[in-house]
Amino acid sequence: MSIKSFKDSFIKFCEINKFEKNVNQLKIVDLLINFINYKSKFFHLFFKSNEKQCFYLFGGVGVGKTMIFNHFYEFLKIPKQRLHFNEFMINFHDFRHRNKENSIFSFVKNLKKKAELIYLDEFQVTNIVDAMILGKLFETIFKENIKVIITSNTKIDELYKDGLQREQFLPFISIIKKNSIQRELIIDEDYRKLAPNKMERAFFPINEKTTFKINQFFRELTKDKQSKKITLNIKGRELIIPHFYEGIIKFDFEDLCNKNIGAEDYIKLAEVCKFLIIQNIPNFNENNSNQQQRFITLIDILYEKKIFLMISLENNLENISSSKRHAKPFKRTLSRLYELTSPKDNFIT
Repeated sequence: MSIKSFKDSFIKFCEINKFEKNVNQLKIVDLLINFINYKSKFFHLFFKSNEKQCFYLFGGVGVGKTMIFNHFYEFLKIPKQRLHFNEFMINFHDFRHRNKENSIFSFVKNLKKKAELIYLDEFQVTNIVDAMILGKLFETIFKENIKVIITSNTKIDELYKDGLQREQFLPFISIIKKNSIQRELIIDEDYRKLAPNKMERAFFPINEKTTFKINQFFRELTKDKQSKKITLNIKGRELIIPHFYEGIIKFDFEDLCNKNIGAEDYIKLAEVCKFLIIQNIPNFNENNSNQQQRFITLIDILYEKKIFLMISLENNLENISSSKRHAKPFKRTLSRLYELTSPKDNFIT
């Protein structure tokens, strides 16, 4: 199948899912076609125009960045790897812990054995440890001619903005800009809200009535399923699930986001979970911004792993408040919550 037929495939995908064929999305599709091509029957990649090795797509929440790149990724018949950025960095730090010497070079060499292209979704830099290592890591990735496609809510120049010791992060910005085609995807409407979505799986406010509805739903969902206690082990830590119903799990927000757990724990949880109920999600402010950061990470991972949700919140999704610190990434979280709680999805049979 020709790479040029990718556009036809994407248009058909939009028609099947009843998404409007947006002109700005189609422009990105055209750029992807020009950016990457098949060469020879073995599907080796080569790059046109300036031989850029990275396509960096940024834009607001719900404009279709991940949708386009997911479809493009599935279309490519080459050795490839798709990871949420958090997961990618966890893999790197794990490798580095096991391999002390030349860890970056060895990690990239190992990566190259598995993939000609890597797809990093939701690229964001939030901690100094990642910020200090990314320049050398990506410099090595590009030297090894591994192609990269990236989605982000932030343009390259504003990554890790106001972060600690940001001056040491600036070499990465130079490297990624030099090697990237950077484009912004702008769409007025959040495509996730255009889907049939009456929010039957998002309940507010937090009171006896909404608690009763969720518990009633949970009983109906698990009535023919066996309950057991399971313990997930993550590098010596334990995440206990008291009542595990064959992939159906219920947690209070406090137990998931107000404890010393993070991305690795959430990834492990997603591996065993098919449907998750999260109760008592609060409004966010400066006093609980750490819990909000964990919640943002949790929803990113659940979205990546396609785990459906039912939630109860202090306020509806349109009006739930955010801390100033996390206001921008939280817009992405809210957009994803619309999709993950949409009744259009047949989540359990």
